[in-house]
Amino acid sequence: MNRYLDGLGTIVRLELRQRIRSVAWVVLISIVFVLVVVVSVLLWFSLSAFGGDAASSGGVYSSIIFFVLLIGTLVAPAMSGNAINGDRDAGTLATTQVTLASTSQIVLGKFLAAWTVGLTFLAASLPSLAFAVIGGGVRLDTLLASFGMLVLELGVVAAVGVGLSGLISRPLFSVVTTYLVVAALSVGTLIVFGLGSLAAQSEVRVTSIEPDYAQADPETGLFDGPPTCITNEYTYTVPRTDQVWGFLAANPYVMLADAAPASFDRNGTPLDLFGQIAFAARSAQVPVELERTDDYCTGDRYQGAFPEDYETPEEVIASTVPTWFVGLGLHLLLAAGLLLGAVRRTSTPAVRLARGSRIA
Repeated sequence: MNRYLDGLGTIVRLELRQRIRSVAWVVLISIVFVLVVVVSVLLWFSLSAFGGDAASSGGVYSSIIFFVLLIGTLVAPAMSGNAINGDRDAGTLATTQVTLASTSQIVLGKFLAAWTVGLTFLAASLPSLAFAVIGGGVRLDTLLASFGMLVLELGVVAAVGVGLSGLISRPLFSVVTTYLVVAALSVGTLIVFGLGSLAAQSEVRVTSIEPDYAQADPETGLFDGPPTCITNEYTYTVPRTDQVWGFLAANPYVMLADAAPASFDRNGTPLDLFGQIAFAARSAQVPVELERTDDYCTGDRYQGAFPEDYETPEEVIASTVPTWFVGLGLHLLLAAGLLLGAVRRTSTPAVRLARGSRIA
């Protein structure tokens, strides 16, 4: 085991020296650092301008976490999508394969190196995150959950790129395919969810009981006593998000928001971006009432009081099922499957090679 880990460490060190010890990489990390700082400052002043408490809401912290995930998913495929076939085209993969390093060590070493490279984006944003944590009152469980999910998602993207670079012969095609897979998880799941909910519409029949507003005071709009109630019936169609909400479980941004415990104010309203996205995703799970009665005439409702069955975002999140672990399991299975396929495809001696493949 020690010999295997030593060989794995050697591959990782070689990959990191090749990727990180360059002026271009330092420039890229510097650009990421500047972008995160600029976004953090803009968010801080924006929350203050809109009356938000930037020092306690955690909105800056959650926004930075999502911004780092966005940068990682945009840059990591280009860094990991040609890890294996790029070396094959350069004629350096065969040199590594004739050493004592096994195929699994080569593939896993390239994956760990690509993952480490992806984590440098997180390292570049640590000063801004630390500033947000110190001044924003971020909860410890939110900090640990969001950091852990972000690290795992960057690893999944790195594994997808390395795995596809071993399965696809051409570096350009493997990089493009990696971007397509990331786009399918980030944007494609939202498109499928939207189109699926529109395709599965149902008709809702509503019985509405409303006060006769002709009896209200024309100046104040209030009633002196219980008004006369008028009953109306109407129907409308509604998208069935409760039948297709499972597609959101595979979205990395929804997973990150769903895994991080959100903070709420006294009215149950989310104070950060984690809670807002989680509330939107969890609301899709709530089943649609195909027949309901809206009574605006009983009790104090005709005076504008909220219905007793009104659920706050905090109550909706508490009453629905978290799905981040399902999406994480699917992502880990995808990453493991692609890495396993890359190991089998890169193994030597090769039984069959694609046309035009370089041997040495």
